[in-house]
Amino acid sequence: MWHFGQLGQSRRAVAILAWACDHSSSEKGVHMPTVAHTAHDMISKMTPELQPGEFVFVSTRDPAVIAALSPAAIGTFQEPEGLSMLVPLGVAAKAGENADMPMRCITLSVYSSLEGVGLTAAVATALGHHNIPCNMVAAYHHDHVFVPSDMCDLALDVLTSLQDRALADH
Repeated sequence: MWHFGQLGQSRRAVAILAWACDHSSSEKGVHMPTVAHTAHDMISKMTPELQPGEFVFVSTRDPAVIAALSPAAIGTFQEPEGLSMLVPLGVAAKAGENADMPMRCITLSVYSSLEGVGLTAAVATALGHHNIPCNMVAAYHHDHVFVPSDMCDLALDVLTSLQDRALADH
């Protein structure tokens, strides 16, 4: 299960969550984005955007490391081997964790359905044809593609071309 930040441990985050619940889409005048369901719609509307910063994946069972890194983590997943965390490169390096594989995040800006089929496969296949490793993180609203930092420009070009081809096919 991915947890973005440590929502349950922050009073500010709880206040923001409470505000969001009070201002939900059920209110009149609040526009909810259109959710793409088909592979074609998801790909043609994905609009890849390179996010600032570099990140690394860290996995540990050590409670001290978890306590040190989890507040800065942008995502976590509990695995049998330990807690996997996606943390900013500088935070991991400062904590003495392996920072040999810095990654950049490309967010696919389309609001993709959690039931949608084909987006992840199309993205991974397109990047794979260019020998670009990718680690996909599917969140509630968007999918995020983590690629090696030194390949992020090429990855962004590949994904933009994939979207352009889908738009041309319509």
